[in-house]
Amino acid sequence: MASWNPDAPCSCDCFVSVPPASAIPAVIFAKNSDRPRDEVQEVVFVPAGTHAPGSRLQCTYIEVEQVSKTHAVILSRPSWLWGAEMGANEHGVCIGNEAVWTKEPVGEGEALLGMDLLRLALERSRSALEALHVITGLLERYGQGGSCREDPAPFCYHNTFLLADRTEAWLSIGTDISAEHSELRTHALAQGWWGGQGTFDFAQVFSLTQQPVRMEAAKARFQAGRELLRQQRGGITAEVMMGILRNKESGICMDSGGFRTTASMVSILPRDPTRPCVHFLTATPDPSRSVFKPFIFGAGAAQAPQVLSPTLGAQDPVRTQPRFQTQVDRRHTLYCGHQVALGLMESEQDRGQQLRQKQQDLEQEGLEAVRGLLAGEWAPPPQELGTLFQAFVERESQVYA
Repeated sequence: MASWNPDAPCSCDCFVSVPPASAIPAVIFAKNSDRPRDEVQEVVFVPAGTHAPGSRLQCTYIEVEQVSKTHAVILSRPSWLWGAEMGANEHGVCIGNEAVWTKEPVGEGEALLGMDLLRLALERSRSALEALHVITGLLERYGQGGSCREDPAPFCYHNTFLLADRTEAWLSIGTDISAEHSELRTHALAQGWWGGQGTFDFAQVFSLTQQPVRMEAAKARFQAGRELLRQQRGGITAEVMMGILRNKESGICMDSGGFRTTASMVSILPRDPTRPCVHFLTATPDPSRSVFKPFIFGAGAAQAPQVLSPTLGAQDPVRTQPRFQTQVDRRHTLYCGHQVALGLMESEQDRGQQLRQKQQDLEQEGLEAVRGLLAGEWAPPPQELGTLFQAFVERESQVYA
C-alpha cells in the first residue's frame, strides 16, 4: 500500500441539494470516498432480513446486539471492513461519512468504526431522522474507535455524517441547531471549551484551535464545493452532482499523495413516494474516468459478482491477531478491468479516448433511462428495475474486456 502523507487532505466530500435548489422535486445526495490510494472499494447488496432474539452481529472489530429486522441496503465500502463509506436503503435513506478531528480525544481502542455506524443506521432506519437516533444511540452504548485503514500503523479519526431521505437532510452544524444531546453544553462548559454565554456554535466550540494541516487543506475543497453548488442553484441534477464529484481543479476529485477518490455515489430521492429512488455508484476509483451506474431496489435486486471482492474468512488479516500484518489482493473483476483502462487512458491517447467515450455513452444511457423512469415515460416491471445495476456492470465489464 502506498505510504500515507499525514499532511495530505484526507477527509471526503459530501453534498446534498433539496428543493428548490434541485432542478426536480427531489433531494439529491452525492459523495466522493477519499481513501488510501490502493484500497479497493466494492459495492455490496444486502437483502432485508429477520433475526432471532438475542442474536449478535460481528462488525469490523466488535460484536453488537442484532435487531429483529434489518432493511435491504446497497453499500459502497472498503472491501476489508464490515461497514461502508456511503450507501442507501430500500426506504430512500442515504448516508455518507467524513473524517473529522476535534477537541474530543480519538480512541485507538477497538469499538465501532464510523463506517460501521453508517451501515448499522441504514439497516435499522426508515428515515434520516431515525438514522440519526440509531447512530447516536450506538455511539453512547458502544463508542467509536479502531484503525480506519488496512495497515499495521493505526490511523484513527472521528466521523461526521450527512444523512438524507426524500424529505430532508441532516448535516454538520454551527449555530443552527435542530437537535442536540441533553448534556452537550454542560460537557462543553466542563471542558472549558465554551464560556456559557452568547450563541452556542457547535463547530467553533468543538473544533481544534490549531487544525491539522490536512484539515486546513480540506477547507479549500469545501469552499470550492459550496461555490459549485451555488452556481447551479435551482438547476441541480444528478448529472450536475456527478460533474462536481469529478472536479479535479478543486481537489474534490482527489489525487493527493497516498490518497485518491476510490469510489463515488450520487442518489436521486424523489419527493413523490410513488417514484423510485435511484442510486448511481461507480465501484471504481477516479470518477472523472469512471461510469456512474444506476441501482434501484426491486424484486430482482441481487449482488453483482463483478463488484464483489474475494472473501478470505478467518484467515483475513483484519481477523487475525495482530491485525494487518500481511497484504492481500482484494481487487474485484470490475476494478481489475478498470485499472487496465486507466492505464490505457494515460499511455495511449487514441485508445484511451475511445474507452472514455464508451464510458460516457454507457453512463448517458443510464441517465436517460432514469429520466424516463422518473418522468413516468418508462415503467418496467420491478424485476427489471432490480437487475438494472447488474446489467450496467456487465456492459462496463465488456467495454474493458
